Amino acid sequence: MSKRDFYDVLGVAKSASADEIKKAYRKKAKELHPDRNADNPEAEAQFKEANAAYEVLKDAEKKAAYDRFGHAAFDGGMGGGGGARPGQGYGGGDFSSAFSDVFDDLFGDFMGGRQGGGGGGRRAARGADLRYNLRISLDEAFSGMQKTINVPTAVACSSCNGSGAEGGAEPTTCPTCSGMGKVRAQQGFFTVERTCPTCSGLGQIIKNPCKSCGGQGRVEKNRALNVNIPAGVETGTRIRLAGEGEAGMRGGPPGDLYIFVEVGPHDLFERDGVNLYCRVPVSMAKAALGGAIEVPTIDGGRGRVQIPAGSQSGRQMRLRGKGMPPLRGTGNGDMYIELAVETPVNLSSRQKELLKEFEDLGEDNNPESKSFFSSVKSFWDGMKG
Repeated sequence: MSKRDFYDVLGVAKSASADEIKKAYRKKAKELHPDRNADNPEAEAQFKEANAAYEVLKDAEKKAAYDRFGHAAFDGGMGGGGGARPGQGYGGGDFSSAFSDVFDDLFGDFMGGRQGGGGGGRRAARGADLRYNLRISLDEAFSGMQKTINVPTAVACSSCNGSGAEGGAEPTTCPTCSGMGKVRAQQGFFTVERTCPTCSGLGQIIKNPCKSCGGQGRVEKNRALNVNIPAGVETGTRIRLAGEGEAGMRGGPPGDLYIFVEVGPHDLFERDGVNLYCRVPVSMAKAALGGAIEVPTIDGGRGRVQIPAGSQSGRQMRLRGKGMPPLRGTGNGDMYIELAVETPVNLSSRQKELLKEFEDLGEDNNPESKSFFSSVKSFWDGMKG
């Protein structure tokens, strides 16, 4: 299968500048990345094709060779030097060199971004985001609250003001990478880029580290934070406190603190979104005769419910507006009362006599039982036939 023209692959003209080629590759990489195209089996091959094109066109010498000889410049068909090693070409190698040039542009914001100035080095690394699991009661979720939490985290060192240098002195540019945070080494036809071993990718070094933090620019400390928990939160609700995460290294910006809320179970109520369910046991006599009962509500009040005569277990009645408030929006949910008809236990001799007398008199008081056993009789008669 013939190889496509690299300029066509990236969608640029042959006269395109280096910036235009890079922008075109960034766009293609975003569109074709396999993680974003799980349902497209051709995306991976197209992604590799775009990588191969950019690997050649981003380099002035490779681009010049490609403009003159086309694909033959890298397929081992030129006979002389200047091409790739035989058998390797531009399509069989590692694409990390090409992709690293635009990785920060594609995913830099998600990972915290590149720090520092135009040198390209991570002069001040952003602090890590922190997670705090907060468990509250259903009553607290109903009304909302302010809660003080203690978070163990890294904070900026007060001795060096977060710089990492003794006395707050400014770090100096790393002489190995000239502040880039990366060093390049030539391996045959390719240039390999690695993290600078002297500054660990920060682009700066500290000649006289701070004794309090060891040159990190931050120290471990417990912090007390006041958190506003809004009414209506549910298990899984995430609250973000910007800038309250771990302090960055050597004066870098802090990360964020994410509070994950868990609402504990309640003794009386069960929650389903904004609605509440309360299982209320009633006596057999009350369910049969009907009558009013009082039930608790989540706000600490009381609700009065009229039970219809002949109510069965599982029957539900609704109290409008007595549920949970929504996290966003207005108006509370509803509260549902579910009846649980209770069979009496520990009967006295007199109670047993009365129930026996009632059973003897109750021919048509249990229509569901009568219907069920009538169906059972028909079933058995059918089996005999």
